[in-house]
Amino acid sequence: MTNENQPLHDQKTTHFGFEQVAVEKKAERVADVFHSVAAKYDLMNDLMSGGIHRLWKRFTIEASGVRAGHKVLDIAGGTGDLSYQFAKLVGKDGQVVLADINASMLNVGRDRLIDRGVAGNLQFAQADAQYLPFPDNTFDCITIAFGLRNVTDKDMALRSMLRVLKPGGRLLVLEFSKPQHSVLEKVYDTYSFKLLPLMGKLITNDADSYRYLAESIRMHPDQETLKGMMQEAGFVNTEFSNMTGGIVALHKGIKP
Repeated sequence: MTNENQPLHDQKTTHFGFEQVAVEKKAERVADVFHSVAAKYDLMNDLMSGGIHRLWKRFTIEASGVRAGHKVLDIAGGTGDLSYQFAKLVGKDGQVVLADINASMLNVGRDRLIDRGVAGNLQFAQADAQYLPFPDNTFDCITIAFGLRNVTDKDMALRSMLRVLKPGGRLLVLEFSKPQHSVLEKVYDTYSFKLLPLMGKLITNDADSYRYLAESIRMHPDQETLKGMMQEAGFVNTEFSNMTGGIVALHKGIKP
């Protein structure tokens, strides 16, 4: 059984949704989920959130402070929503790296951005957030949107992000979190565990992947816990903003 107080490298199992799996197997299981859903990921995001995910991402862009000439790393960048906006902000003298551990998601994102005419200041990297393959002090801003909950060792990933940020650089973590009202939480639970798998079955013929996604949200650290993890990793001036009643939160931290 997993002891949550143990460092992950000392544990033999970790959670995959509500299921306990061997630590070394989680990344493979998560990869299977995103290989399955990649082709219809954007459609499902719109259906699952009623399109509100676009507002959550817009808020993240506005909070980033990214401007012309900056270098930005978009981790778990998926189909490229954030990278597209960042590429416009950094201009020809800046650089955006869209990184995703999952080749299927990365391919969908690359094709989509090329089709939208983004070129010149955008690169793609298949990369694990726990072992980012970039030099120290490279990026002005790092974002990870709806990806941290799928990372096996979140503490390791946060330290990896801190390493590749420039001093004064900003990390933004956009992620599902804990609703702040009991009535909203009950409604959200019903929606997540009844409707999401059904939608996944109807649209992607894959109920299990969307059941995992709902479970992974419940297993993710709540707002205060994640803030503490960022502080423990070495970030300063950490804070979070709740959106949609705490269903989603944006965490911010600065590299000293």
